[in-house]
Amino acid sequence: MSTHGYGTTDRPRIANRLATETSPYLLQHAHNPVDWYPWGDEPFEVARRTGRPVFLSVGYSTCHWCHVMAEESFEDPEIAAVLNEQFVAIKVDREERPDVDAVYMAATQALTGGGGWPMSVWLDHERRPFLAGTYFPPRDGERGALRGFLSVLRDVAEAWRKTPDRVESVAVRLADAVRVALGSAGERSAGLPGAKVLEAAWRACADSFDERHGGLVGAPKFPSSFPARALLRYQRRGRDPAALAMVVRTLEAMAAGGLHDQLAGGFHRYSTDERWRVPHFEKMLYDNALLAVAYAEAWQVTRRPDFARVVRSTLDYLLRDLAASDGGFHSATDADSEGEEGRYYVWTAGEIRRVLGPDAPRFEAFHGVTEQGDLEGANVLHVPRPDEREWEALAGARARLLEERGRRPAPHRDEKRIAGWNGLAISALAFGGRVLAEPRWVEAAERTARFVLHSLRSSGRLLRSYAAGRAAPVHGFLSDHAFVVQGLLDLYEATFEPRWLEAAIALADATEELFADPAGGGWFAAAADGERLIAREKPTRDGAEPSGASVAALNALRLAAFTVDERWRRIADGALRAYAHTLETFPGAMNEMLLAVDFSTDAVREVALVWPEGDPVPEPFLQVLRETFLPSRALAGAPEGPALEVLGGLALFAREKRAAGGRATAYVCEQGICRLPAIDPEKLRSQLVPIRPLR
Repeated sequence: MSTHGYGTTDRPRIANRLATETSPYLLQHAHNPVDWYPWGDEPFEVARRTGRPVFLSVGYSTCHWCHVMAEESFEDPEIAAVLNEQFVAIKVDREERPDVDAVYMAATQALTGGGGWPMSVWLDHERRPFLAGTYFPPRDGERGALRGFLSVLRDVAEAWRKTPDRVESVAVRLADAVRVALGSAGERSAGLPGAKVLEAAWRACADSFDERHGGLVGAPKFPSSFPARALLRYQRRGRDPAALAMVVRTLEAMAAGGLHDQLAGGFHRYSTDERWRVPHFEKMLYDNALLAVAYAEAWQVTRRPDFARVVRSTLDYLLRDLAASDGGFHSATDADSEGEEGRYYVWTAGEIRRVLGPDAPRFEAFHGVTEQGDLEGANVLHVPRPDEREWEALAGARARLLEERGRRPAPHRDEKRIAGWNGLAISALAFGGRVLAEPRWVEAAERTARFVLHSLRSSGRLLRSYAAGRAAPVHGFLSDHAFVVQGLLDLYEATFEPRWLEAAIALADATEELFADPAGGGWFAAAADGERLIAREKPTRDGAEPSGASVAALNALRLAAFTVDERWRRIADGALRAYAHTLETFPGAMNEMLLAVDFSTDAVREVALVWPEGDPVPEPFLQVLRETFLPSRALAGAPEGPALEVLGGLALFAREKRAAGGRATAYVCEQGICRLPAIDPEKLRSQLVPIRPLR
């Protein structure tokens, strides 16, 4: 396993306590001169016994400024000596412990008005924060800072010694503020959120839409901030057609920009500019899984070949660059290589001409290459004027450049496999494979599901992550369980293999047992039997990845459709009521929860395919389902005989269905009431079209 190149001095490299951890991020710091502890009871007991404050540093393996602070401060002997003498230092991987990260990010935001990583927080031995920030330059005056990290450490140590009552007062008040910020989803509504929420989300998005470049106005631009999938559902319900135009403009602009890796596929984390031109060059598994689904749904609506191409290149990127040989997907790749951010991805005009020779002028014109470039003479490849024919014509040139790029030192890859992010990958591969008829993606989704259920599950619940050949001893969080349940449901619809539906139901049951808030509705982020932090988060917003609550709400609605078990509908309704206040006052806070609102207010189509035993799955019916944008659905299928009996025990709307006249037959039902059987695929298509008006 590779790690980032910290500690390149000639000093002897003595391992600290992090050397026995599995997290790639913690292992990057295993040879710092700082006497790091991993998160746990021991460092707080040491702090109590010695009377020292705790310094908590939170980051992740592919974080650019985490690398910078590590090299500037945590490898510095003078700074390390102050940390070791005056503090108890703890290092946390935010991707391994999102619960810890959420608590202290809330404190950082309360104190500073912002947040980010690396996150630097000072605590007392009761785990209460009293000071927080993010990146600090090492010394006064460096990078324009009045006070550098070394001075801040000395100031904190002095305040801890001289004004302990003041420090304690701040810690008590800040801990209370964190509990308030994380502990409630707001006022519980007596009614369910409906049309006004979707309408408000559309209007808010329209008011902030960047008509020229797509997405929301301003920079930086994160793909997750634009609710593409919610807007696709809004336009499907017969509302303003401008919603679809906004989605199309945004997706085509992202695909044409430097945010999109024009050579290898996949998307970088965000754009630093409003044009999607110059990205922050990290690539995250969750971003690419989520975007693949968004582009696949957009293809269903528009049939645009460029959207299908983006789905293909994104999922092929996952399989090529992030797939682990023994199953599942690694987490991310770094922005940095050879000591520079983006060095692996950018090109000078001279480099392109050397590789492409006489083909260079045509390539340069199409991909926006100039002598001055975008970053100190280097170009981020993009497409100023998209043209699918020209894209195809330049495929060979891109392949030659990709081969040349492969000879460069590659960015560090975080080889931690996170349960929830793998759940998102299962969804992307299963949904993309079903929609674009690509069986190898569906097979990859099945391999990933087997890995997660075998290597990241214990006693019916998930573990958070897997690295260095073993699962870390950290139980999975709400997001892990919700994302994997969603993936298993999507995988069932792509394969009609009952074991995936059965596994989804079992894991959803465990999710309710571990995370449900029986008093207030919805779910907590960490399990009831998990570590007691100073606050237990109840998610109230989606970030770069959806909140577990948003996905769990949609899962419950889908399970209600599959099982016809009213318990799941009650669970979903309780969650929607719990989040109604948030959705009604700021719908953009939970873009993914809007998908559950759409599902709950739509006429859900329960589609059962039945075919004669021994026959193949009826391809013409599958083609209709591929081409139809049907977000409010439950798809089930089986041949007559024992397989259909098994399915009937899981998906009740498929019970007692038959292949009419010995021919493949589709049944379209709504709340158990079925239309006439369809033996003609076009009849199935017509039965899927009517929807319930937005109410």
